[in-house]
Amino acid sequence: MKFRFSQNVPMVPPYSQLGHAHNHRRLFSWYVKQFRTTSQARASVSGGSSNSQGNAFLVPGATVATLLMLGVLHARRLYDDRKVEEAREKGIEFEFQPDAKATFLRMLPLRSISRVWGFLTSVEVPVWLRPHVYRAWARAFHSNLEEAALPLEEYASLRDFFVRTLREGCRPIDPDPNSLVSPVDGTILRFGELKGAGSMIQQVKGFSYSVSSLLGDSLPMIAEGNTQDESSNGEQEKTQREKSKKSWWRISLASPKVRETVSACPMKGLYYCVIYLKPGDYHRIHSPVDWNVLVRRHFSGRLFPLNERATRTIRNLYVENERVVLEGLWQQGFMAIAAIGATNIGSIELFIEPELRTNRPRKKLLPSEPPNERVYEPEGVGVMLKKGEEVAAFNMGSTVVLVFQAPRLKSLKNSDASEFRFSIRLGERIRVGEALGRWHDS
Repeated sequence: MKFRFSQNVPMVPPYSQLGHAHNHRRLFSWYVKQFRTTSQARASVSGGSSNSQGNAFLVPGATVATLLMLGVLHARRLYDDRKVEEAREKGIEFEFQPDAKATFLRMLPLRSISRVWGFLTSVEVPVWLRPHVYRAWARAFHSNLEEAALPLEEYASLRDFFVRTLREGCRPIDPDPNSLVSPVDGTILRFGELKGAGSMIQQVKGFSYSVSSLLGDSLPMIAEGNTQDESSNGEQEKTQREKSKKSWWRISLASPKVRETVSACPMKGLYYCVIYLKPGDYHRIHSPVDWNVLVRRHFSGRLFPLNERATRTIRNLYVENERVVLEGLWQQGFMAIAAIGATNIGSIELFIEPELRTNRPRKKLLPSEPPNERVYEPEGVGVMLKKGEEVAAFNMGSTVVLVFQAPRLKSLKNSDASEFRFSIRLGERIRVGEALGRWHDS
């Protein structure tokens, strides 16, 4: 976002280039004078005639506000990280326990606050100031600036810096065709196998959330002994989808659309992986495998923070927050990626659908409403993505939940059977292109 400025009002005070102490008072007086001039212009001139003078003070003000926000975020991150590290050293696992802060967060206009933050990060930063701001961010959140594809001076705003691309070769993709790779840089929070129709994922010790509510659709139900082939299975899925379009059979406060289950091919397990992106991480989402994206759902929910404290104090955190879900098929069956927004991260960009806009002002007061769904054309084929291809981007850190089918060992006696195995550990740092798990051909 760019602004036009009055040619009569300099962006940077003429004294800023002088480093003497006696100029500090002159510098302060210059800013006060500009502020008074801007205020008088707005008071005396109505309509658009005051915009040019008002905008003259906008960039310095927005830059100061942005730097203050960065300082607050850094202090909070240091405090939270210290508590988590101390708990891990003592072998303590936090349990779910709602507190007053969680109740207070529900009263705040977090969606509006996030839109304001998005506006501030979109303001163009003066070229001479860009390296200093971005290096300060990198020091605060441990970002690796050497991986940036462009010089720091070429990132016009903080938003451009957040969603920056990386130099070629920084994220090599695992070439093993029987591997599923991480779609993001982040920390492994949870992973495992889902069992049963009402599958749940543990948010934190003592509380779990429904996977169907997270995705807004039914999950494949594993039916051992079912000998349906893929063609009959696909026809049944199509029939069930037609039925589900006509009526909903269950309403959830956080996810209003939950559909009936569909039988899947035998010998397929259903797995999940939850990856948390910190503010300093690389913010783009890549495809974990070669697959076809058939459906996109956008849930216009809340925008709670997704840090460690929020996960153990806010019920259904991932289900209540705004999110974009991509669902489709890969060579092993079902595949879904849920990109979950958070405070100051309401904007989720989808590269395969650039016109999608998230965190828009809502007309209804209800925090939950039916998801906006789009079926990609051609129906049944959708959008084909290659392993490692860019899919989406967050404006800051957030969380990605991956739900997928993969080969499962039916019997221990059958040593030739293919089985998917995770190659990660809880709390491990992982990067785009590194394997989450592998299987072998039966």
